Amino acid sequence: MAKIKGFKGIRPVIELASKIAALPYDVMDSDEARERVVGNKYSFLHVDKAEIDLDKDIDIHDKRVYEKARDNLKEMIDKKYFIQDKSDCLYIYRQIMDGRAQTGLVFCASIDDYIDNVIKKHEFTREEKEQDRINHVDYCNANTGPIFLTYREDEIISAVINAWSNREPEYDFYAEDGIRHITWVIDNPIIVREIVELFKGIKYMYIADGHHRTASAAKVGLMRREKNPDYTGEEEFNYFLAVAFPDKDLMVMDYNRVVKDLNGHSKYEFLERVSEKFNIEKCKNNDGFKPTEKHTFGMCIKGEWYKISAKEGSFNENDPIKRLDVSILQENILTPILGIEDVRKSERIDFIGGIRGIKEINKRIDKDMQVGFSMYPTDISDIMAVADIGKVMPPKSTWFEPKLRSGLFIHHL
Repeated sequence: MAKIKGFKGIRPVIELASKIAALPYDVMDSDEARERVVGNKYSFLHVDKAEIDLDKDIDIHDKRVYEKARDNLKEMIDKKYFIQDKSDCLYIYRQIMDGRAQTGLVFCASIDDYIDNVIKKHEFTREEKEQDRINHVDYCNANTGPIFLTYREDEIISAVINAWSNREPEYDFYAEDGIRHITWVIDNPIIVREIVELFKGIKYMYIADGHHRTASAAKVGLMRREKNPDYTGEEEFNYFLAVAFPDKDLMVMDYNRVVKDLNGHSKYEFLERVSEKFNIEKCKNNDGFKPTEKHTFGMCIKGEWYKISAKEGSFNENDPIKRLDVSILQENILTPILGIEDVRKSERIDFIGGIRGIKEINKRIDKDMQVGFSMYPTDISDIMAVADIGKVMPPKSTWFEPKLRSGLFIHHL
């Protein structure tokens, strides 16, 4: 049973929403963030990546970075770039990319649901990345970017959300990447209570993106509980900012791989080894091959493209993890042939999000790689199946687009 609640959202004044809204902190480095804010003093990157307003020599995990984030957020609120709703509200957040819409509900989720695995995980987290966001949330005393959740669609919840979204939106703008962002404020307390009650019928929610931010938000909540032993459980620090989309709305994009060398094999030897577990078909042109079904891959070797299909017996269709294409590639090519045991640590492999297209694989092959693989996207049902058995997805399995914008909703602790 999922426990959600409304909150008094801190959000941009209408005329500044498009200027404030920014891509998440973890999709760019500091230098790129500095470039993005040129001429835009309103960008929320001044909060989420506050190092851009400090000397470049300062470490991004220095205490001064978190202090600057806190100060920048306070200044933006004091200057009335933001307003705060006077009652607990829920919010609808719709994104439209290439004609495809995904519509989510913005709310506060319970840290206990995360701890008790009502909100399920499918990735490991790293302590140093958690600590960065713990510091950021703690210093800012706020969740500044929503966690990206999903759930198995509930028709009644969808009907209520769709009915409200027939009203005039609060924000409606196109970001610089062409993605449209539309939001509505659900400020009717009766509708808020109805949706909160309906979510009690949702057995599980799943983290689609934002595992480190979720873990960090929960740990900040636990820290606050230690400082307030008489807490009731209803304080704001017991909750974190989230937006949940029904599973049918989401599209997972491919997450492709490129490798620097053939691990000592000649091209002929490599193809011979691959043919043991895959059917190989040379493509008629070398522009690229984008798989259209599971268990098929595009493979580019030194500029030549092949379609490869996993042979029967090369994977276990009954195992939620081993049947994933990322696992099939890892266990049949990357590890035994190319000698890459751990893709998280190897410097011989790199990853290309599907948003960058097949052309990026060709570009890397021309530049610094010898072999590339185009993948069929992981399905959202596969992510849920892995999370349901308490396991984690292989590294670099999913790439979600569009990315949620930070700065549209802030939850004060």
